[in-house]
This record gives sequence, C-alpha cells and structure tokens, in this order.
Amino acid sequence: MHSELVASRSADPRDSRESPRESRNGSSPHLDAVSLAIIEQLQEDGRRPYAAIGKAVGLSEAAVRQRVQKLLDQGVMQIVAVTDPLTVGFRRQAMVGIHVEGDVESVADALTAMPECEYVVMTAGSFDLMVEIVCEDDDHLLEVINRRIRAIPGVRSTESFVYLKLKKQTYMWGTR
Repeated sequence: MHSELVASRSADPRDSRESPRESRNGSSPHLDAVSLAIIEQLQEDGRRPYAAIGKAVGLSEAAVRQRVQKLLDQGVMQIVAVTDPLTVGFRRQAMVGIHVEGDVESVADALTAMPECEYVVMTAGSFDLMVEIVCEDDDHLLEVINRRIRAIPGVRSTESFVYLKLKKQTYMWGTR
C-alpha cells in the first residue's frame, strides 16, 4: 500500500527532489517522498519498528532512524501517546472562542503557556482565537476561563463550547 503511495509521488521512491512544507515553527523544511512515506507509516502506528518502516519505504533501519529524528527536530511531527482525557482524570473539555483587541499573537502566546490549553489557533472568522481546554472538572474549567483567560490583556470576550461527547478524534490525515 505505501510503496504504491510513494510511487505515485515519484517514479523512484528514493527520489531526493524536495518540496517545501511549512512547519509549526514557521520554517520550511524540505520533505521528499520517502520522508512523507515515513510520516504516513508512523501515523498508522507510532510504535512501528524502524526496520518495518525501512522495508516499506526502501531504506535501512538506521536511515529511517536518522530521518525520523530530523523530522522531530524540525518540528514537522511529534510521536505521542494520545489518550482519552476522561480515562486519565480530565472530566471536562471545551473549545473556547476568543475575541481579542490589539495583538492577537501576544494573547496566543499567553494561552500557549497554560497547561490546560492543548490547542491554540489563530483564525480568520467569528473569533480571533480558538482554544481547546482540558480540565479536571467544571470548577477547574470556570477557573481557567474566568480567572486566567479573561485576565489576559487584550481578551475582549470568550464563548465556550463544552464537549458533551467525543465522537471522533483521529490524526490520520496523511501528508498530501
């Protein structure tokens, strides 16, 4: 399956022609077809052995290890254990839309520093920022929104969308 995917991107899966992609830190790492195939292998199973990945993409285990480390160092990807917050003691999740006066980036930076904020994104729409919050309970959520987020200079207003039930959470969007 993945050898077909790699082949569709390039006649030779080991083709070193690079195409720029923008990472979260703003730099543009260059990802070739093999690096993209490695990412897809890890999206399917983050614990897949480097030897198995190497076999699928046509590299040695050592070469895969090097490429994975480079992708991690560049901030292109992370390898993490994704949990269901309810099973590890977090009973309340919410998405919070935030309207900002002034510098949106300074507010985003302040939110990023909060451990409860798992996802912070600047948007072009009804809100300036969208923030996913994971809390222990309703009291914790209230404290985070009312005493901490609303206290950040520049926060004009917030709107909370409390999660009732998580129906889908995947990280399998591939590398297109």
